[in-house]
Amino acid sequence: MKPEEEIKKLREKINYYSDLYYKEDVSEISDPEFDRLMLRLIELEKENPELSDPSSPTQRVGGEALSQFVPYQHARQMLSLSNAFSKEEILEFDSRIRNQGINPQYVVEYKIDGLSVSLEYSGGVFVRGGTRGNGIIGEDVSENLRTIKDIPMIIPYKGDLIVRGEVYISKKQFEKINAMQEKNGLNLFANPRNAAAGSLRQLDSKITAKRGLSIFVFNVENDLEELSHHTEILNYLEQQGFKVSPERKQLSSVEEVWKEIERIGETKNSLPFEIDGAVIKVDDISQREELGYTSKTPKWAIAYKFPAEKKETVIESIEIQVGRTGALTPTAVLKPVRISGSTVSRASLHNQDYIDEKDIRIGDTVIIQKAGEIIPEVLEVVKEKRTGSEAAFSIPFICPVCSNPAVREKGEAAIKCVNISCPARVKRSLIHFVSKGAMDIDKMGISIVNRLYDRGIISNVSDIYRLTEDDLLSVEGFAEKSAKRLIESIEKSKSNELYRLIFGLGIDFIGEKASKTLAKSFESMQQISEADYERLREIPEFGDVMAGSVVDFFRNDNNLRLIEELKSLGVNMVSSRGENSHGNSLEGLKFVLTGSLESLSRKEAGDTIEARNGAVSGSVSKNTDVVLAGEEAGSKLKKAQDLGIKIIDEKVFLKLLTFETKSEVTAFLGLNK
Repeated sequence: MKPEEEIKKLREKINYYSDLYYKEDVSEISDPEFDRLMLRLIELEKENPELSDPSSPTQRVGGEALSQFVPYQHARQMLSLSNAFSKEEILEFDSRIRNQGINPQYVVEYKIDGLSVSLEYSGGVFVRGGTRGNGIIGEDVSENLRTIKDIPMIIPYKGDLIVRGEVYISKKQFEKINAMQEKNGLNLFANPRNAAAGSLRQLDSKITAKRGLSIFVFNVENDLEELSHHTEILNYLEQQGFKVSPERKQLSSVEEVWKEIERIGETKNSLPFEIDGAVIKVDDISQREELGYTSKTPKWAIAYKFPAEKKETVIESIEIQVGRTGALTPTAVLKPVRISGSTVSRASLHNQDYIDEKDIRIGDTVIIQKAGEIIPEVLEVVKEKRTGSEAAFSIPFICPVCSNPAVREKGEAAIKCVNISCPARVKRSLIHFVSKGAMDIDKMGISIVNRLYDRGIISNVSDIYRLTEDDLLSVEGFAEKSAKRLIESIEKSKSNELYRLIFGLGIDFIGEKASKTLAKSFESMQQISEADYERLREIPEFGDVMAGSVVDFFRNDNNLRLIEELKSLGVNMVSSRGENSHGNSLEGLKFVLTGSLESLSRKEAGDTIEARNGAVSGSVSKNTDVVLAGEEAGSKLKKAQDLGIKIIDEKVFLKLLTFETKSEVTAFLGLNK
């Protein structure tokens, strides 16, 4: 495979898994597998610098902010840490520091597996807080943070203080939450990190309060001159009433550091909370300043990530589950085994190729590994323990739910049920349609969808918009108030942005990001349905598979009938671009917003740009076209000045919005585009 092809595929995969992880709090692959993809991409980009791209996931920190929350601008960019996976990499980290003439003292702490947040205090009172997001803009989750008992609402220090911490859920609390999820017929959280992230990003703070979140605070984000060492910062935070890492050691040599890492690894399963590694930091703040930063990470800190724990067990049987696309997914039922502090009894086998490649059979003794996942993966078969009684397994070409044929399309790994009316497919499709990333129908969770489907009240997504309060009151668990609330949520979803409907329809290979791109590229669902393969391939980031999938979807008469039904029921079929008479006036222009605007919030300004088909980025680069700078603009303004990028104020921006064509905009700004 050519480097440019492999790089493109790696970026697509990493962005897909990152979106799931940061936006939906779902881990579809293990941490080590994700890290392998990222390391391979970093390696390829180093070998092929001409293929570098500022939008590459190697250039980003964390994930984008969710649109449901008010944006939270960090006073100082929240960086991530570079990772190490071996002793050699820790030794190299130490050598790089000493080669700069620095003789460091190190501090080693737990690497808590949680969600990073900033907490702001003014006059000794907690005023607001936000998630990391992309490191520059996060989500304002202040009300949810107030429910965490470990966060003091009042501290002794009466100046302005910003601290950084990691929100997490204890192992015991995690088990309680999953027990409650199972009782209510809801999806189980994959691991404590996902549970913490999902709980902190609830739109209803009452739900967050019930989840029992905790936090460890580990840094002061603004400068306090009296604190010259990290150990002093941790002690200071403790004095202010914050909960800090219960164990941290100051060490002089890299060998002492490695011994401490090994000790933490040996004892991590006995801790009441999950950790996925150890963090090593230079203690002296002045030495940190001398060492500096890369665009993503500090050069004075590194995270050592523990290898996945491995255990031996037996595959007792293999079960098949049917997803919303009809994919038949095999799952190994394991002899229960204790691994990384929890008992596991199931492991995904992904597809037939995976089973064949590893020669997995029912009755096999296998090595499984777990890296933060409750459902682990089968690493290898212990073939020397075979007795001859093991049975080979092939995914059937008959759907186990509806008994209709299943097929494997050329070039695809999955075997799929061809019956679009298969109960398993329909249920999964309905659940996806109402989910947060799609139509976001509040109060309509998995258990409600299942009950309505099993009672024959809904059989496809259009039936959702025909529901009445009387329909709901006939179902166990509904009262007049809850029925009314759900009908209101359904009615509200009719006016959603077009991309939500596109994503909700579940078109193969079209995720949330691609759905947004489609909605920006066309004015209506009608235009999308009429677009041919060549037109779709012209869309940036659309490949052959995605374009072909969209064409195939709209060639299907059943799909076209469904869209007509939804349209007749009042569901929005027009993009915000289609409603805007200046839809293309900023097309292709890349904006960065910084500082406070007088007549618009930054979100409103960003939405306005995107509605005119422009793009908004969180960081300034050579690819930025315009920086909109308000009051108290910070480092982004300076970087734009250094790079010679066009800088405008709010008055000029509002003038831009009066132009109807891109040529008028670029002429007014003096841009050569």
